[in-house]
Amino acid sequence: MPRPPARAVIASTLSAATLLTTASACSLVRPERAISGVPAAVSPAATATGPPTPAAAPTLTEAQARAALITEADLGEPWVPTRGVATWRDAMLKASAESAECRRLLDALYAEELFGPDARTRASVGLDDEYDEAQLRYQVVAHRPAEVDRTLEWLGSLPRTCGQFTARTTRGGLMTVEVGEARMPEVGDARRGLHIVLSGVSENEEGGGDEGEGEGESTGEGTAAPTLTLHVAAVRVGDDAITVTNGGLGQVPGDATLAAVELGAQRLAEVRKRGRVEI
Repeated sequence: MPRPPARAVIASTLSAATLLTTASACSLVRPERAISGVPAAVSPAATATGPPTPAAAPTLTEAQARAALITEADLGEPWVPTRGVATWRDAMLKASAESAECRRLLDALYAEELFGPDARTRASVGLDDEYDEAQLRYQVVAHRPAEVDRTLEWLGSLPRTCGQFTARTTRGGLMTVEVGEARMPEVGDARRGLHIVLSGVSENEEGGGDEGEGEGESTGEGTAAPTLTLHVAAVRVGDDAITVTNGGLGQVPGDATLAAVELGAQRLAEVRKRGRVEI
């Protein structure tokens, strides 16, 4: 099935400063390859937290939170409402590591709770890419701004503390995990982005194993072990926040991740400005 010639709807949702070419979309996942002169993607060092934006209302209503969601119409073809949880979630994200910090990261990714269990998810949406089979999860989160900023700082520390580590899935499979910083659109009051690659280790690489073990994890002779790529982004907008996770076993479109982050942050800011106006 040929790839659609262009993701026109995605391009139309981005401001002139964030129109993406194929090369610039990589800026979210690989900072060192970012095109110079593109102001939409800022370096990880420039993502320090800023003062909270004054809010018209201290808490979003459920209707306001839903109004801040993105939809498949925002991203365009080939994105559609999700048809269910991706199989790689249990197979690769349900895992543990020796390091407490790296284990915390895996737990947060699997539970879809980047800001921890104390944060309240006000609204969320899941979208599937029918072509690349990626899955995107977008959430509007309510949490104390100071706690959000602490989490953002923690996310920013992970490329140093968990840049590369080994994890073991609950099914017994081994994975190598690489965590890198990612450039983000300059939206919201504070932001962090991560590029995470989880690579399954085949039985030959592990040094062999009992036949029949690791069903769904190990690979047969001549079959490559699975590799999961995740784009992870978190943005504080005043007293609220959004998170975006876009992942898949094949190509993961960076343009969709950037569009979801930019459009989502803008939409949340607009909803907050309306304050207590009924939606």
